[in-house]
Amino acid sequence: MRELHDLLVGLAVDAATLARSRREAGVTIAASKSSLVDIVTEADREVERLVVDRIRAARPDDGILGEEGTSIPGTSGLTWVIDPIDGTVNYLYDIPAYAVSIALVEGDPDPKTWRALSGAVVDAASGTLYEAQRGGGAKRDGREIRVADAVPAEIALVGTGFGYDARRRERQAAVVQGLIGSVRDIRRIGSAALDLASVASGRLNAYFERGLQPWDMAAGALLVQEAGGAVRGWGGVPASTDFLLAAAPALADELAALLEPLRPNEV
Repeated sequence: MRELHDLLVGLAVDAATLARSRREAGVTIAASKSSLVDIVTEADREVERLVVDRIRAARPDDGILGEEGTSIPGTSGLTWVIDPIDGTVNYLYDIPAYAVSIALVEGDPDPKTWRALSGAVVDAASGTLYEAQRGGGAKRDGREIRVADAVPAEIALVGTGFGYDARRRERQAAVVQGLIGSVRDIRRIGSAALDLASVASGRLNAYFERGLQPWDMAAGALLVQEAGGAVRGWGGVPASTDFLLAAAPALADELAALLEPLRPNEV
């Protein structure tokens, strides 16, 4: 696993370097996906190609699942889950909150059933590296990180995000309206991978969102778990596209109770 983890981290760092260089050169929108605000840039595609090509050369029997369309079944039981640029809208506007996220999981590429083994999130604008191995802890630039100690929800800084569909965003905003009076404040950074890295490193007390895709959460969820936090779905099931909540275990319990009447899993 150490060799696989080193390969994964090297891929993430090189991919982030490419993403940053392309941002400095200027961004070209390649297409819209689910809506006009759900965009993909040429850099998203180029970064994913870089990672996929290197994985295929080094690990031809592994599966690969990437945000920009890569879906390669494997025979080894391992799958690489790639988000080439998480926070593409930030990337488009040159807001320095976008990341490369790569995870290696065991089992089917489904967050409800997989077992994450290794993950890295690189804050591409700053170069900060977050990494984790199952059973080996989580680190930021080589130093161990831990989730913040549990605090009462009323003094918790909570991150969240919004979907691309306008009606869903309106419903998610209503959930935030219902919660904001019960917590210290809400942050909406625009990159789930960086939000989860922030929980793992204690910069956010908690983070929740509905609608995350497997590549949005794979590496970040492992970071939180290896940093001592809880990552859960709705009603005790594993986190998935349906819902994700990440925090110190006691705070996760309190926030789940506060969120229950707001039904964030239904927006």
